[in-house]
Formats: sequence, C-alpha cells, structure tokens
Amino acid sequence: MKGALIGKRWLVVLLIALVSACATDGANEEAAASPAAQELAAGIKSYEAGKDADALRQLQSSLKGELSGAEQVTAHKHLAFIHCAANRIAPCRDSFRQARKIDPKFELTPAEIGHPVWGPVYRAVKSGR
Repeated sequence: MKGALIGKRWLVVLLIALVSACATDGANEEAAASPAAQELAAGIKSYEAGKDADALRQLQSSLKGELSGAEQVTAHKHLAFIHCAANRIAPCRDSFRQARKIDPKFELTPAEIGHPVWGPVYRAVKSGR
C-alpha cells in the first residue's frame, strides 16, 4: 500500500513537471519569435481590440521585417480589412492583391467573404478586376 502511494505521488510530480515544461516552451517560442512576427502579433491583437490606427502601424511595420509568406499574407489581409472598414477601397484592394501575389491560393473564410464591406472588394480582386 505504501509503495502504491509513493508511486502515485511520483506520477503527480512527473505530470506537474511535464505541464510546467510545456508552458515554458510556449513562452520561449514567443520570446524567440522575430521582431517582425512579434509586431504582426501585436497588430492582430490591436485589430481585434478595435484599435485600427495602432493595428495599421504595427502591421505595416511587421512587413518591413522578416516574415514568412503566410505571415505576410495575414498582415496584408488585416490591412485590407482596416482599409475597407475606413472606406479606403483602393488601399483595401491593393492589400488583397498583395496577399494574392504572395499566395495565389489565398482565400478568405466564408464568413469573411460574406462581409458587406470587404467581401465584394476581395471577390473583385480574386476575379481579376
């Protein structure tokens, strides 16, 4: 009985150590992200918080650094959303074009395509207009 209790305690300690290690690895990955990727993440966070001026600055700044193609597409997509929401249709269109230039298979989600402001602009860009 005593041996089983010690074994269970050891298992609990091991599980706690594993969970702690996983949490630390995630924090280390964030800290290891490039400055451009950190700026992109900050821009998306600002966008989601409705701080479009901050998001615009952060997203544009992120594109000046080293981002993967997928990260660049994400930045351009969010820039398009911000421009369209502010009724700046030409920059919105340009941002969608940049995203599709980087990734010709770039697609908005069905919910995003259905948006009354940027959905039509995206569809026009996708069709080559």
